[in-house]
Amino acid sequence: MTTHAGGCHCGRVRFEVDGAAEIEVTECNCSVCSKSGYLHFIVPKTQFRLLGGTDDLVTYRFNTRVAKHTFCRVCGIKPFYVPRSHPDGISVNARCIDPATVASISVVRRFDGANWEQHIAELPPLAE
Repeated sequence: MTTHAGGCHCGRVRFEVDGAAEIEVTECNCSVCSKSGYLHFIVPKTQFRLLGGTDDLVTYRFNTRVAKHTFCRVCGIKPFYVPRSHPDGISVNARCIDPATVASISVVRRFDGANWEQHIAELPPLAE
């Protein structure tokens, strides 16, 4: 396990996440992810620590309102959120992880989030 640091564009929101140096991510084609270019690195909540910027985060919910999309109110970047697919986990935007500890990022699966209900069973469970 490696501890990765990251955050939003303006630097107000900072976090740490534990994971492999070679990060495997999911690319989703839902309306939010495709428009923002989000790459999901989903981990159990125990592997994520918010270090700063709590007061700069705003939450956006839509549709089923299960997912908690968190954005920096200053720069508008979504560095992490609680995903509908894994409400007990955290989805970190791999593009918001500082590059120093990342050996590589590979897209290992594409998820048809535009047709979420028909494809949710294709996502693997969280691995501790």
